[in-house]
Order: sequence, then C-alpha cells, then structure tokens
Amino acid sequence: MVLMKRVSRFAQCAVLAVAALGVMPISMAVEPQKGGTLIITTTPEPSIITNALSSAPTTNEVATKIFDGLLEYDSKLEPIPSLAESWEISEDGKTVQFNLRKGVLWHDGKPFTSADVAFSLLKVVKEFHPRGLSNLGPVTAVKTPDEFTAILELEHPYPPMMRGLSGLEVPMLPKHIYEGTDIRNNPAVNVPIGTGPFKFAKWEKGNFIQLDRNEHYWRKGMPYLDRVIFRFIADASTRSAALEKGEVHVATFGTINPVEMRRLADLPNIKIAEGGYEALAPVMLMELNTKRAPLDDKRVRQAIAYAIDRNLITENIWYGFGKPAVGPISSVYAGAGLYTEEGVRQYGVKDRIDIANKLLDEAGLKRGANGMRFKIVHDVVPFGEDWRRMAEYVKQALGKVGIDVELRTSDAPTFMRQVYGSNYDFWMASGWFIGMGDPTLGVQRQYWSKNIKPNVPYTNTVRYENAEVDRLWEAAQTELDPKKRAELFHGLQRQIAEDSPVIWIMEMALVALQDTRVQNLITSPLGIRGGLYDTWIKQ
Repeated sequence: MVLMKRVSRFAQCAVLAVAALGVMPISMAVEPQKGGTLIITTTPEPSIITNALSSAPTTNEVATKIFDGLLEYDSKLEPIPSLAESWEISEDGKTVQFNLRKGVLWHDGKPFTSADVAFSLLKVVKEFHPRGLSNLGPVTAVKTPDEFTAILELEHPYPPMMRGLSGLEVPMLPKHIYEGTDIRNNPAVNVPIGTGPFKFAKWEKGNFIQLDRNEHYWRKGMPYLDRVIFRFIADASTRSAALEKGEVHVATFGTINPVEMRRLADLPNIKIAEGGYEALAPVMLMELNTKRAPLDDKRVRQAIAYAIDRNLITENIWYGFGKPAVGPISSVYAGAGLYTEEGVRQYGVKDRIDIANKLLDEAGLKRGANGMRFKIVHDVVPFGEDWRRMAEYVKQALGKVGIDVELRTSDAPTFMRQVYGSNYDFWMASGWFIGMGDPTLGVQRQYWSKNIKPNVPYTNTVRYENAEVDRLWEAAQTELDPKKRAELFHGLQRQIAEDSPVIWIMEMALVALQDTRVQNLITSPLGIRGGLYDTWIKQ
C-alpha cells in the first residue's frame, strides 16, 4: 500500500486544537481540581442513550460521555487522535489504515480491539445510524490484520469521511455485547458499555441519568469529574431557578427561554458558554410530508415557506440566538466556499404574502366560507416552551394565507413514532438538524432519495425524491477538486430550495448557560456534545 498521510503525536495535536479555538486549556495556567459532580439540565428526556442508533440531540449529549470515536476534531474540523493514535491514507484515497490505541478497556473490563471497529462501522453505524450512509457509505470492508490495526476499504475516494469519525457520529460499540443479537432491542442500548470517560450508572426515568467516572479511562488522570448527572426538569421556570441557585451547573440550549437566558447571563455567577456547536452547523426547520396531499404539490410547500417570517421568529421568539436560514446548507460552510445565495429562491421577500396566496390559488386551493383553503396538522417537537411559541406563530402566519393549522403536542416517544415511524403520520413537524463538518455528512441524509428509511429518525423523513438532486449529492461525494465540489453544492441549494420539501427557519447558535465555577466546558467544536473529560469544577 502506497501511503500519503500519517498523523500521530496526540499531545501536540490536542494543544494545537484548543489553541485554534482561541482558548488555551485552563489546566495550563491553573491545576484542575479533581472530584465533584457536574449537573446538566436538558430536554426532552432521551428515548435511548446509545447514539449509534439515534442522532437525537439529548441522546448525543449523554452518549458522547460514554462512547469514544476513532477521531476527534480541532476548531477547523481537522482530525486529531482518539481511539486511533494515527492513520494512513492511500494515494488513491480508497484505503485508510487506523492504528489503534493499545490498553483501552471497555467499561466491563474487556479489551477494545480492531474487531470492535469493524463491527461498529459495518454492522451498527452504517446500518442503523441516521447518518450512517453519509459517513460510511463507500466503506465496503474493514480488514483486521491484528488487534490494533483496522484497514477500511472504500469503493471510491470519499473526502468527507475523515470529518465524520468522532464519538458523536461514529461511536465504537463492543462487539462482544451486540454480536448475534437484535441490535436495536439489545438491553445494552439503554445500559450502555463504552470506552469513554464516564460509565453508565443509573437512569431514573423522568428524573435523571447518572454517569460515573471511568477509573480506567485511557487518558491518564482524566476525567476530572467524579460524575455527570443529566437532570430532566419538566418546567422551564424551574430549570431557570435551579441554574440561578446553583443546583444545576449547565443548561443546554432550549431548556431555558431565550429571553430568560439573556437575563441570567447578566448575573455574576452565570455566563453564556459561547461556541461549541461549530462542528454541528445546526439549522432549525419544519419538515413537510411531500407524499401527503396537498403538500405533494411544490407550489403549496413554497407558499408555506413564503408565509413564514424568519426574521420575526429569530428576533422575537429566539431572541437573536441565530440568524434566518436561506436553504438546506448553512452559511457556516461559506468559508469553505460551499455556501451560496446566488440563484437560490428567496422566501423572505417583501411581497411574500401576496406570492403565497397566488401560489395557493394556482394550486386550485380556493378559500372556503371560513376563509380557509385546507387543514393540516403541525407536530410540535417536544423540546420546550419556545417551540410551542413558534408553533403558535406559524399557526397564525399560515392562517393569513388560508391554511388552517391544528397544533399537535405529544411526549418524545409519541412524536418520534408519528413523524419517523413507518406510517409517516404527519403533515408538518418542527425540529432541527445538524450538518456536521461537511454537507455530505449531515445535510445529504435529509434530501437523498436513497436515504428514505422508515423507523430511522432524522433521515429523509419527508420522502423527497429528485433524480438531479441525487446525482449532485453522489457527485459531491467523490469530487476532489474544491472548486468543482463547491459548484455541486451550489446547484443543490438552488434545486432543493426551489422544491422546498423543508421550511428552513434559522441557523442556530446552540449556546448553553453555565455556572462560572465550571471550567473547560467548551474546548472543542462539539462543546457539551464532546466527552467533557477535561471539564472540572472549582470547589
């Protein structure tokens, strides 16, 4: 095998990664204090806590403390070592060899080996993760010549893959626990065993999940914390009070009303935990069931997109924690040249209401005696009160163009079944998706017809099909010329925005609130979705 790249020297890479974030590790100036319990409040309570099977936000927040990936990433989304100490890529880009860290143990004491890598990639993540095909699509085999070498063979070069191998996207699972079982229903899904800095200890449903320090973690002396507890508090005002009183140390985005976030951030013991979502490229949106009349008519979908005021939502509901979204690809990719607004249909124009009414008239949907043209149901994602406030606004906005909207609220498991189940029992559903380090990894899954997967959340749930869009996605997977690749993504933005299978609302700033006693909370572009192995609390 002819090799073109080799990466190693973990310590040096780690220092460079944090320096690139603009924040040097506090441990370089102040010795971290060991011990203590970090309490995080988040919502909703996850339905499962193994993120190889789900990309739900709260699942990710918990699972990334339990599971490691082969790689981690610096602020520029360049790979740095994790369970893989180094890696080598062939000149043709079709072979990637990972040299694994020795002495790593699963939480049950069994050794981590290359067999776990092969199993995790091919039998779990590629098959069951919503972004599995996006991350690992061209991987056809994983050879394991010895316990500490995993060689990935690819059908074709795949530049995005090396930016999608973190514990967030491609967690390593223990083969000896899952092999030969019904993976989705294996008891370990909710009593997980990983190699990460914290071990699963307890899940008291409706109250908390407790993770305890992994005393055999492979990063020497880490983690610093004794445990991490995720508390599930039903009421937003109670969550706010708990943070203000110091009973909770971190409140994730969406757990506290944005206006209240602004107030709390002015207190001396609380601050906004800036950053830590750059690798996610999160976009708030509403999914439309393109196979359900009248939403199967793109004129109707376009009318809905015109009727909604993104600026109003961003400023008045989310209090500026983000910016209005234009299309499927976030402007976070502008630095890499992958984002454009040129030629992309703009739904935020001044005469948008007139355009919406005209499109609905053209679709043959005339107003009835009550002024309404048709009725749809809007499933409100159970992420907190602000999502309900946004749903109330959407109901009003669509009512102005003659669309009668019934709001349907439910708990998280019910919402998941209705929207992502095999029956696709929805018209319109709110939520948010992450794009990851490259649009191929996080955005493609939502608009690629080959990724229509009943019962798999956060895939092409809207069942959008467009042969030209499929062609562009597939060309972008293998294109090595940056300029040509950017042009492919620009074409995707124009076509998907024209078809409007989704209503893009806001590019989200997923900032958390934190107690000022918490140190090193944000040290990577994954923020609180990282392992938190270097986080500590001033005693």
